Amino acid sequence: MTLPTTMGAMVTMGHGGLDQMIWHGAWPRPDPAPDEVLIKVGACGLNNTDVNTRSGWYSKAVTEATTGGAFEEVGEDDPTWGGAPITFPRIQGADVCGEIVAVGADIDPSRIGERVITDGWLRDAEDLDNLDKTGYFGSERDGGFAEYTTTPARNALAINSDLTDAELATFSCSYSTAEGMLTRASVTHADTVLVPGASGGVGGALVQLAKRRGARVIAMASDAKHGEVAKLGPDAILPRAPTDLRAALGAERITVVADIVGGPYWPTLIDVLERGGRYTCSGAIAGPMVDLDLRTLYLRDLTFTGSTVIPPEVMPNLIRYIEQGEIKPVLAATYRLDQLREAQAAFIAKEHTGNIVVVPKAREDTAP
Repeated sequence: MTLPTTMGAMVTMGHGGLDQMIWHGAWPRPDPAPDEVLIKVGACGLNNTDVNTRSGWYSKAVTEATTGGAFEEVGEDDPTWGGAPITFPRIQGADVCGEIVAVGADIDPSRIGERVITDGWLRDAEDLDNLDKTGYFGSERDGGFAEYTTTPARNALAINSDLTDAELATFSCSYSTAEGMLTRASVTHADTVLVPGASGGVGGALVQLAKRRGARVIAMASDAKHGEVAKLGPDAILPRAPTDLRAALGAERITVVADIVGGPYWPTLIDVLERGGRYTCSGAIAGPMVDLDLRTLYLRDLTFTGSTVIPPEVMPNLIRYIEQGEIKPVLAATYRLDQLREAQAAFIAKEHTGNIVVVPKAREDTAP
């Protein structure tokens, strides 16, 4: 296969609003390092990490909810998920589905032609379990908002599925985040899991993956989205933020809250946890600053877990779940790659249910 030397790419030029993402029709195509593969991107999903990194929301200087716009103050020393600087320009995008079209010198050429999805967590090959030696695809290195991308070979996971590239691009970040949360909280068939924000990518994944574990699942979402959320199979659906959550739950006994929302409603979620219950968190889209009565934490024997870097087995497990049909994609919309600004604006508006994906245009039509 003759590969082009340039490619179309949406490139983030710095912290700020949507205007920081610039279309380049002739960006240099990367070459794989010895331990890497080159992927022709079929589709790339959107996620909150893309928005938060571009806007600088991860910085401790920012205390507002995720908006996707520019913040007045962003610390340049801690604006990424890992609390470290980021190098611009950067091609973001972590959720790639595509085909391996070239390999590095140390990789078996037989991998060329494999259909793959990406594991976003970049690990030290000699110390895979060390959380301090991790990076993220589309953050610490260029990602998938382009026609081609490179990644370590171990991060390109072969998949055998009849799903489309766009459908498969919905899984990597959202579903691995959700499975990581449920793993940290040790969710089993004995639990009843409350899922705020169940209409989003991670929220919907939490519903499906908790049900897969045999748990009872109570979803929370705005009334307009209840019909779509119901298709994910929760046992009950509540409004997004009931005034009296205890009354809304009735006889339900919540043993786990799996939350990516946070914000002002957060204390209400904690108050409905059963004694010995667990709270697991991997986001705070409604705001990172919350109020906690420490007496609630210790007198009721609660356990709080944060979840960011997933265990290495999570992505291979997800591949198996997909191939066996145990989980399904929730594709809300597909945009062209050069429409990433519009796609991200729709993602930020949160009027959709599920995941939004961008798809590169044909090579002969790379101008925006």
